[in-house]
Amino acid sequence: MFLGTHSPRLDEKGRIILPAKFREELASGLVLTRGQERCIYVFSEREFGRIHEQMREAPISSKQTRDYIRVFLSGASDEVPDKQGRVTIPPALRAYAGLGRELAVIGAGSRAEIWDAQAWNEYLAEKETSFSETDDAIPGIF
Repeated sequence: MFLGTHSPRLDEKGRIILPAKFREELASGLVLTRGQERCIYVFSEREFGRIHEQMREAPISSKQTRDYIRVFLSGASDEVPDKQGRVTIPPALRAYAGLGRELAVIGAGSRAEIWDAQAWNEYLAEKETSFSETDDAIPGIF
């Protein structure tokens, strides 16, 4: 499970060092792809395979489904971290997420997310208020 917030930097070659807590789960390979709110989703190969299987079961007669799958999968890149735990983020994904040098890598349960640090801080500042005022956002929890 991916938890916490980490602050790596993007190097001049477009690489980040994965947070130490995430490396074991991602050591054998990972998939980077476009995420909502202009972040990059990071999935273990196993989790990405599970999601892909769910996509395969979705009705391709639905235009919304086809559009989502096309955008999601066309931006996907499978990567293997090097011995130092570094991963290259492809230029197209860096541009999609508007990544600068300072990053925020957050744990989101079954995935991690890579954000430009400023974009993450702005998003978090906006959402924390509504989070603290929510009384039943996710049915069955609490």
